[in-house]
Amino acid sequence: MDVYFAPPYSPWERGLNENVNGLIRRFFPKGTDFNLVPEWKLAKVQNLLNERPKKNLGFKTPKEVFISEMMKQKKYQQLVRFY
Repeated sequence: MDVYFAPPYSPWERGLNENVNGLIRRFFPKGTDFNLVPEWKLAKVQNLLNERPKKNLGFKTPKEVFISEMMKQKKYQQLVRFY
């Protein structure tokens, strides 16, 4: 897999990342101390974002795409069936 790194202080080169940060900020304002946020609350926000349909995924959710990709690999089929 190719990995790309944007230079620091260049948010215009990290559109997707900045968009996700904005979505997270709806739940946790800037300056939130995540050491004080309960694990269940983080998991709830994670699930909400992963179960949100996205246009660039053909209106599938990230969770659906991840699971379908995992099902293509035989070694993960047993694990993925539970989802």
